[in-house]
Amino acid sequence: MSERVIGTGVDLVENERIRTLLEKWGDRFKDRVFLPSEQSYCEGKASPWLYYAGRFAVKEALSKAFGTGIGPELGWLDMEVVKNPDSGAPSIALSEHGQILAGQRSVARILISLSHTHNFAVAQAILIARQEDKPK
Repeated sequence: MSERVIGTGVDLVENERIRTLLEKWGDRFKDRVFLPSEQSYCEGKASPWLYYAGRFAVKEALSKAFGTGIGPELGWLDMEVVKNPDSGAPSIALSEHGQILAGQRSVARILISLSHTHNFAVAQAILIARQEDKPK
C-alpha cells in the first residue's frame, strides 16, 4: 500500500480575536465551537484564549483540507483536537458524522500541525488516503 495526499488546509488566527469572542460571547461561543474536553484543557491554562485559538485554527484548517468549510458536512463539534497518546503531538478525533465524511473521501489518516506565538496561532491539516500499489 502507498499513501497519497488528498487534501491540505491551513489557517492563521489572531489570538486577540479569539480572546475578544470569548469575552463577548463566553460559554455561547465555547459551546458552539469546542467540545467539553477541549474547553477543560484550555481553561486549565494560564492564558486560555491562546489554546482556544490554536484549536480554532486546527478546525478551520481541517475543514479546508476536506474542502467543505464549516457547515452541514463538517461542523465545529465534529472535530476534537486531542493529544496523540504516543507523541503528545496534536491530533484530531472525528465524531461519527465526521468519520462518515472521512470514509466517503477515503481518508486513511489526518496529520495535524499546530503552532502559536503570543499574537497568532497557525495550523495545518493534511488528509492522507490509502492507495493500493499497482502490480508490476
